[in-house]
Amino acid sequence: MYVRLMRRDDVDQVAQIDREAFPTEWPPTNFTRELDNRLAYYITVCEDSPPVSPPGPKAASDNRHGGALEWFRNLFGDRKDGPVEPQEHILGYAGMWILADEAHIMSIASHPLYRHKGVGEVLLVALFDLAQRHKARILTLEVRVSNTIAQNLYLKFGFKNMGVRKGYYLDNREDAIIMSTDYIGSAESRDRLRQLKEARESKWGRTRFEIEKQNVKLA
Repeated sequence: MYVRLMRRDDVDQVAQIDREAFPTEWPPTNFTRELDNRLAYYITVCEDSPPVSPPGPKAASDNRHGGALEWFRNLFGDRKDGPVEPQEHILGYAGMWILADEAHIMSIASHPLYRHKGVGEVLLVALFDLAQRHKARILTLEVRVSNTIAQNLYLKFGFKNMGVRKGYYLDNREDAIIMSTDYIGSAESRDRLRQLKEARESKWGRTRFEIEKQNVKLA
């Protein structure tokens, strides 16, 4: 795995992941427009090796993953004109806006076939690093009240429950929990991030953070 800034030729793959993760979201994110937004910073987790095939016939017939499997077939499926060339493919993405000293996470998602494999943690580590590079003091976000899995992940990264936005999500008028970190430049926050990065690498292996090598736009 490696993390890098999102590019224009990533938009189709990222949009597919977004649809799989947020099928009722409306309007969908316009990623092409976001890449032109000077306040926005979008990143991807990528891999060069062939995608993981879901085990057994049950996964292949599972309607929840039907779109995901079709997406992978389109990218890496059988071809009559010769072998499929290895392609870079995207396992997850995240985006945030940085306004003054606040970084607001707009969206974070991983492909269904790569959930529970540490992709979300990699994305959060990269967002924290990117926010610190741009002198942000805190990170904020909204999360559905029903999404306890995401809430637990954010709590692990030091986010705290700051309140509720009533009827925030347009598809079903579900409430959103507002979450925010303390100052991310503190010794406590930096130690937590280092420990989380080390624990993730111990479990899932080392990740390259290529964002550090890329020219990151200045807000």
